[in-house]
Amino acid sequence: MDPGHPKEKPAAADPAGDPAGGQDLHLFLQTLQTLWSTRELRQLREEAWKGFATLDEPLATLLDIMDASQGCGGRGPSLEAWVARELERWLQAHPRPGPAQGGPALKPLQARAVRLLTAGPPSLVEPLVSIFQLQDADRSPVLAHIHRLHQEGKFKEAIMLGTKLQLQADLDVEKMCVPLLLQDKVGLVERYVDSLPHLQRRLLALMDSWCQPGFDIRVVARRYPQATLKLERLSPRALGRQVLRLLEQYSLDPALCPSVATQQRLTALRYLCYKRLVERSMSQESWAELVQGLVGQDEWLQEQLLQLLASQDDVAMVAQCALDLSLPEERLPATVVAEMSQLRLQERMAKAPSEDGRDDCYRLPITREDIHFLASWEELARHEKALLQPGQVVGVDLEWRPSFGTGGRPRVSLMQVAVEGRVFLLDLPRLSSPAGGQAPHAFSRLMSRLLSDPSITKLGYGMAGDLQSLGASYPALAQAGQKLQGGLDLLQVHRQMRVADRPALAVDGAAGPRGLSLLVQQVLGKPLDKTQQLSNWDRRPLGEGQLVYAAADAYCLLEVYWALCREPARFHLPGSLPWSLGLGRSERHGTREPPLQKASASPRQVRSPEDVAPEVPARAFRVVCDSMLRGLARTLRCLGVDVRVLHSGEDHRQAAEVARQEGRVILTSGLPYHKLRAQVGAGRCLAVDCSLKAQQQAKAVIRHFNVRVTPTDIFSRCQACNCDQYLKVSKDVMKQLVWLSVHPGGPGGAGSEAPHSDGEQETGSTPEEAPGGCTYNPTCRWLEDVDLQTRVPATLANGTRLQLAGIPAGVLRRPGLRHFYCCTGCGKVFWEGSHLARVTSNFQEVLEGTPRPASGPS
Repeated sequence: MDPGHPKEKPAAADPAGDPAGGQDLHLFLQTLQTLWSTRELRQLREEAWKGFATLDEPLATLLDIMDASQGCGGRGPSLEAWVARELERWLQAHPRPGPAQGGPALKPLQARAVRLLTAGPPSLVEPLVSIFQLQDADRSPVLAHIHRLHQEGKFKEAIMLGTKLQLQADLDVEKMCVPLLLQDKVGLVERYVDSLPHLQRRLLALMDSWCQPGFDIRVVARRYPQATLKLERLSPRALGRQVLRLLEQYSLDPALCPSVATQQRLTALRYLCYKRLVERSMSQESWAELVQGLVGQDEWLQEQLLQLLASQDDVAMVAQCALDLSLPEERLPATVVAEMSQLRLQERMAKAPSEDGRDDCYRLPITREDIHFLASWEELARHEKALLQPGQVVGVDLEWRPSFGTGGRPRVSLMQVAVEGRVFLLDLPRLSSPAGGQAPHAFSRLMSRLLSDPSITKLGYGMAGDLQSLGASYPALAQAGQKLQGGLDLLQVHRQMRVADRPALAVDGAAGPRGLSLLVQQVLGKPLDKTQQLSNWDRRPLGEGQLVYAAADAYCLLEVYWALCREPARFHLPGSLPWSLGLGRSERHGTREPPLQKASASPRQVRSPEDVAPEVPARAFRVVCDSMLRGLARTLRCLGVDVRVLHSGEDHRQAAEVARQEGRVILTSGLPYHKLRAQVGAGRCLAVDCSLKAQQQAKAVIRHFNVRVTPTDIFSRCQACNCDQYLKVSKDVMKQLVWLSVHPGGPGGAGSEAPHSDGEQETGSTPEEAPGGCTYNPTCRWLEDVDLQTRVPATLANGTRLQLAGIPAGVLRRPGLRHFYCCTGCGKVFWEGSHLARVTSNFQEVLEGTPRPASGPS
């Protein structure tokens, strides 16, 4: 049935007649078809409900309608599905005895419904299942249909039908899920196994088997030549992330997925070997303990470890590692074995030379006696006054045992609180244990008072993340972040520091210290000694090296803060540092906005002329982002910046090649930054902080490169594909194109008309005004007939198909909306709305030529 194009002009139906009769049913259908084609939905519903009220057997009549229209439906909206949904609503509003209430009379109707279900469009599945209670019907015809769909390569339709009819118990989970996984349609697979733990376990076991060393996913893919596969998204690493996410989502035992666990341990092992053998930023004791815990008795991991050690040139270091781990000598190089013998003979279990002296690192300025380890209620009570002294400044830090993703989220093991002259190390597992008597209550009360007292300045580095980890580890402290008052995150200060001889201070160094260690080096002259960072913080008692390291991590916050307060001009920070950082004694509750935000609203005011990078217009600024920064890429495109994004399968090194060939700046995150920066030179690569939201990241990039953004740059480029060429389309023409996409017969079809003009006059010269006084008038020309290759489907001359399905029907009826804008690159259609004013407001502080609202951006 083609509801938009009936063969002849239908006669009006007699509402009082019985639609169940042959002729009356025909007239009833023609009436509905006419109203459906004109989209008079209110009248259509009224006529349908009148007809339903006259039916003796509404379910049988619905099946008659389905039979009458079988094989005539199109790809557009289905009148049959609409009638089925309306009948379902009508039956709910007018319950009546009969087959709809179940019983033997429903059986033959169910059989007919199942036959229609297997031959009809997907839109009929849900209403037919509900109306005819098909979950309880004979399943064999539907199962046969699902198998037929699968054989035809219609994997999506097969799994959706099996899910809606709850046929998972009668279908093979591997057969149903494998082709969808190969097509990267994990969402459909998740719905298929939802609330079915036995299927969830089988699914994860299957995905885990694909992560085994040496497994070739192409062998599986060859069984499905009909499917459009996305194998680049099924690398062991990407698949492992999916498995871990589903394990947590389904609350299943990680032991169910040994291959993924082994893959994680190997990744952690490589990282630890790099930290110890290349960077030499771990102590030998911590490294050996963590490696032993990772490798255990796993022979394959032992072999990988031996290969990693054998690839190193430092024979003395490798020999020391082999001794500490008791590795079998017969599997080690002869030079390493000889060095191990020398070490035994000389009885020297010395550390690597790089660990002997620490004169090049920050030294804790207090004595060992001033470091207090608190593990009981009595010890807390003894030092409570010092911890809660009003008006003081304290440094706060946390430590936890590294898990490398193999044991769930790590539990915080230690909290360090530094006050002037002393550091208190709080043993969180013991202080929070119910076996500790009064300790849990006393500790919770002390933390609440410390965090909520606005007169005590709390210093941290990445405080939001630390408090979140604290709350996740100990439910009694779940509201720690909400209670914080008087907090100052030095990470936020670090991002905005500047010195006279450098345009900007990076938060992540290209090589060497990073994060807090880099801040300490930039302010105090020497970095932190991080050799104990990856040690076992759950071990009791803690080693002397761990105690000193933990104390230094907290106390350095105090010394950095005091230095910044003494010399704010040296780092181009405001003169009255404590107050300008938002540390006034406000009575407001809750967490504060990041410090220095107000001071950074006009960053050019605090730069000396030699520090300011040359100004570059937004549309001339060209960048390449790695695949982890897609949100930032879309936001920068929204501001008119030319952004290329690496695909998920592209190696990050491709960014350097793109940057050189196309003159782009690299925006990246994590470890690739150091390698990429070395390839493109200074000022051409920026490490982006992934803890920030995309909007904050974009502002940081704009400020760092001194990019000039004007209101006319907003939405001058497509956020989806980066194209900056649009075609303007009037609302009348857009209505015609949308109508034709739903009614492929086009204007002039029997019994139908194309939508006519709504009388609005198009001028094409006056830019439309969005809420908030913002205007949008991109450089583009009107769509002409020569720009269209075909009208059905609407395709531009360059072969780009317009994405008309994304236009809500209500937008086409919106008063005052006169124009649409079509991207010539991807076919996406845009129209004006509140988004323009919202984006303009959100980026007010970096826009040129716009007045600043008195109340600040919303």
